[in-house]
Amino acid sequence: MSHVAVNPAALKRTKPAEYITRFVFGGAVTAVAGLIAHYYGPVVGGLFLAFPAIFPASCTLVEKHEDEHQDKDGEHHERMGMKAAGVDAAGASLGSVGMIGFGLVVWLFAPAWPAWLMLSAASAVWFLISVLAWQIRQRV
Repeated sequence: MSHVAVNPAALKRTKPAEYITRFVFGGAVTAVAGLIAHYYGPVVGGLFLAFPAIFPASCTLVEKHEDEHQDKDGEHHERMGMKAAGVDAAGASLGSVGMIGFGLVVWLFAPAWPAWLMLSAASAVWFLISVLAWQIRQRV
């Protein structure tokens, strides 16, 4: 069973080049989605904005860090990095389920509510659905 935890020491293992990779990849995906929206309209562009902009970059970095961690300990278990990346992917999938709730709140309340309230409510719904989905996954 995986537990969600915060590990500030992990920030030291991330190199500046890895942050730049995530930033550049995320910016490129966002720019492409903007171009698509410009040429094909906001509905089609919105579909591409749903692409997890930094997930592919972060997933490969999670695998790399886990493999490096195993090597430093003098142990190397086959596919340990791939398993860690798989857990990261599972979390991203559950967060995507929460994004459905976020989108639904925005769709329903954007015309009537002030932006700050609508985005706050949508973010809270995303968080609650994502945590609930993670809890259900833990019990199954």
